[in-house]
Amino acid sequence: MKKLQTQIKTIAKNLASLADKLEKLTGQLESAPAKAKPKAAAKPAAKKAAPKAAAKKAAAKPKKQAPAKKKAVEGDAGKETVLDNVLDVIAKSRNGATIANLRSKTGLESRQLSNALYKLGKKGQIKTISRGVYVKA
Repeated sequence: MKKLQTQIKTIAKNLASLADKLEKLTGQLESAPAKAKPKAAAKPAAKKAAPKAAAKKAAAKPKKQAPAKKKAVEGDAGKETVLDNVLDVIAKSRNGATIANLRSKTGLESRQLSNALYKLGKKGQIKTISRGVYVKA
């Protein structure tokens, strides 16, 4: 617990010193002769937050947003889903499509391709000839 408190204090000190440096830099920008004025004026330095609140904000990690999933909608007749793209590549291959071939032609990452192959296999749309080689069922 003491270790955590000391870390919070050091973070608060570092934030305070960074705020001071920011104020100095904004002062230099304002006093320097402007060759070309920026369109937006520099914002004034914000008030210093309480050390505990600043440490909590610094320690908080931003959430990762999941990429938007592509799903076929009744109104989207021209758009294809990931599953459709993978199935098309497999259907066009004569001797079966390998993982490397699928990855290069669809541009999908390994996880996406693995999920698509799993779903197509569960639906019974593809079959596995051998490990890593797929054909249309």
